[in-house]
Amino acid sequence: MNTTFSDIWQEIRYFYFNAPLAIQIAMVFIVIAVSATVIAYLVILRSRYRSYRRTKQLQKLLPKIDDLLINEILANPDIPQDVHPSKIDLPLAPFESLPLQKRWARVAMTERIIHFRSNVKGNAGALLRNLYLQLDLDKDAARRLKSPRWDNKVRALSEYVSLELPISDVTLLPLANSRNRELRAAARQAYIKLSKNEPFKFFDSVTDPLLPWDQVELFRIITTTEDIAIPNFARWITYSTNKSVIAFCLKLVVHYNQIAAVPAIIKLLDNRDHYLRGDAINALGKLRVKEAEDKLVQLYNTQPMFCQVEILKALGRTNSGKYVDFLRNEFTHATEFDLRKAAARSIARNSGRAREVMEELLATTTGQDLLILKHCMNPLIKY
Repeated sequence: MNTTFSDIWQEIRYFYFNAPLAIQIAMVFIVIAVSATVIAYLVILRSRYRSYRRTKQLQKLLPKIDDLLINEILANPDIPQDVHPSKIDLPLAPFESLPLQKRWARVAMTERIIHFRSNVKGNAGALLRNLYLQLDLDKDAARRLKSPRWDNKVRALSEYVSLELPISDVTLLPLANSRNRELRAAARQAYIKLSKNEPFKFFDSVTDPLLPWDQVELFRIITTTEDIAIPNFARWITYSTNKSVIAFCLKLVVHYNQIAAVPAIIKLLDNRDHYLRGDAINALGKLRVKEAEDKLVQLYNTQPMFCQVEILKALGRTNSGKYVDFLRNEFTHATEFDLRKAAARSIARNSGRAREVMEELLATTTGQDLLILKHCMNPLIKY
């Protein structure tokens, strides 16, 4: 007797409806679990197949893209050299053989243009940028910038920065204050890199702290960007309410040796935040502001050890020799190791009478203090 699918289904239904409630619930969960497992495996298989297929497609496409970029753009003798690259109508016909109507192909094309552009300079880089625009690849970046997903926005900003495409301040400023850390950092970097008016304007509206890694990235971009308009950072040191912005601006003042910002830095010595005071003292020392030595020594005894160490370092960096006796006194009487080490380094850094003091200390000091002195006299130590 042949058993049909309908008969099997009827038997399952009969068994299910006549089974106890606990068995019915168990059967439901079994069906759900098996179905979910099958669906998960199908999704994984589909994803792997698509990834495999895309890899094969890219293996065929990328060499074609590279050949076209080299032969039709970078090494094409028919492209005039006496015309600005942005005004040249590039030969786009060869690129019609590429499946640029598909998104994955446009993404691959964009990535190769950015890769080539990062390895060339001058007109070659400008030609690649012009090709990107003439192929309308910038429209994809514009759509991603309007996407609700933050990762799409970060990707678009990275594209704009890599190709030096202008973005309006109205678009960038809200992103520079985004709650998402990655998007916020990318927008600030793009603002500094691309803004033609005030590349540091977002400092005025920053409310969240600039995290250490954000500061490292911003510092790298600011100091490596060509033709960037560097303002007087005393503006934010004086008026900003964001402590991390003030601390970051102090680093920039030191890097660009902005002596005009010294009065604003000296005012920070009265700030209630001892970390900001320490950063201000550090900046005064690195700027070698000898006029601030008297105030620093006057403040010394009322400061926490963090600030005291910075004061001792600053007296060594200014190298005026005025407070050598003060440094010797701190070295011989301070109980904290960090204070003695900072004082010894500053004595070693000072010239003139400090050499006599150092010789005297070497002759009269023993034990750990003598080791500190000899260590601080090593010229290879960065101070």
